[in-house]
Amino acid sequence: MTKKLLASAALLSVLAGAGLAETPPLEQKERYKVGFAQMESNNPWRIAETKSFHDTAESCNWDLIATDAAGSAAKQVADVDSMIAQGIDVLFLPPREEKPLIPAVMKAQAAGIPVFLVDRSVDPDVAKPGEHFVAFLGSDFIDQGERAADWLIENFEGDQGIIVELEGTTGSSPANDRKQGFDERIAQDDRFQIVASQTGDFARDLGRQVMETLLQAHPDVNVVYAHNDEMAIGAIQALELAGRKPGEDVTIVSIDGTRDALQAIIDGKMGVTVESSPFFGPLACEVMGKYAAGEEIPGWVQVEDRIFTADNAAEHIDEAY
Repeated sequence: MTKKLLASAALLSVLAGAGLAETPPLEQKERYKVGFAQMESNNPWRIAETKSFHDTAESCNWDLIATDAAGSAAKQVADVDSMIAQGIDVLFLPPREEKPLIPAVMKAQAAGIPVFLVDRSVDPDVAKPGEHFVAFLGSDFIDQGERAADWLIENFEGDQGIIVELEGTTGSSPANDRKQGFDERIAQDDRFQIVASQTGDFARDLGRQVMETLLQAHPDVNVVYAHNDEMAIGAIQALELAGRKPGEDVTIVSIDGTRDALQAIIDGKMGVTVESSPFFGPLACEVMGKYAAGEEIPGWVQVEDRIFTADNAAEHIDEAY
């Protein structure tokens, strides 16, 4: 067990012993000081999510304190510490990784601050909704992976699918679950084989670099499954530089529903992207209001996701980010 996990487990034990293993109440008032501890701002999805919180702040009567951890779990924990010191009323946290952010959740709870996890969750064996944080607001990542696999199974026209998988941030709930959903579903079809699976950290340029390397080891690849659109676009760039034709001799399947991905579908370079909406601001406002009013909040406030293909990409591209 890592030192960080040991520390968080010890903190959990202390909190439980102190009778604090329940979510703090939220007083009803005109304005709230709201903390939003963003994990990074290096891609369109994260930028759109942060903008959604800023756009919501005015209409929801928030004094918003928003930070950017620049991809560092340690800085994200420090950002939450700073917000606690500034006296926030409530915390919205998209944890970069499942385990390292548990101390941040526990510290906020110990300070009497309700925590809502947004778009990513933490290790459910250590921190639980309704006890250590109010709820997780987000998608069913396993289902997203399954839907990407289902589309591939239904639409792949070859005899054998040689798959390269570009994984998201190691240790994050979307990467873990999108891999599980896709891998388990695709294993049910003997036509497919995943020959390589490597992290691209949800980043376009790293996805391109990883794809370039994997292409050298597996030149016969004809399917790329990327855990997000940024890596998928990077993979398309790498394939084209190698003389391959995405959408013709390589099928690209992905998740997120960005504008660039929808354009790639329209251009015939990508087959499908399963939506994972970043617009959490209005939902955060709504759920927070219900919690302050004493309503019971489910441990998982699930976001419903659409799927974009050549049949509907052009119809939705103007609303994409």
